[in-house]
Amino acid sequence: MKRSAGILLYRRTPELQVLLGHMGGPFWARKDEHAWSIPKGEHTEEEDPLAAARREFAEEIGSPAPEAVVPLGVVRGSKTLTVWAAEGDLDAEATVSNTFSLEWPPRSGNVQEFPEIDRTAWLDLETAAIKLVKGQLPFLDRLAELLGR
Repeated sequence: MKRSAGILLYRRTPELQVLLGHMGGPFWARKDEHAWSIPKGEHTEEEDPLAAARREFAEEIGSPAPEAVVPLGVVRGSKTLTVWAAEGDLDAEATVSNTFSLEWPPRSGNVQEFPEIDRTAWLDLETAAIKLVKGQLPFLDRLAELLGR
């Protein structure tokens, strides 16, 4: 089973909000509901999941991950996803993601570069629940519970 790890950044003002990224590439381009993700990425069994989460946050957001993190646990689906929460505040407009290569259109022989995350936004938990991919929804509940909301 593939493994993935990420960091869910949150802030408390003006209200409790989380920083999510809209997944890049042509498959997600016209989707909005359940097309956003916690900044995360795959790692090997040998790699420390928190180290992977920090690396992926930096690659997908373009800023180092906060040092202080709190575990939100694991969700098992098509992948095993481990997530930590961290309090912080970044300018969502200033995030810069790494890219991936994809043959597009399919079977065209034309390889294009796409950002892994094409935009980020601060979202309240109600809005985040509509936009976040379904397999990651338990982490919103866990964050709310952690913060006593």
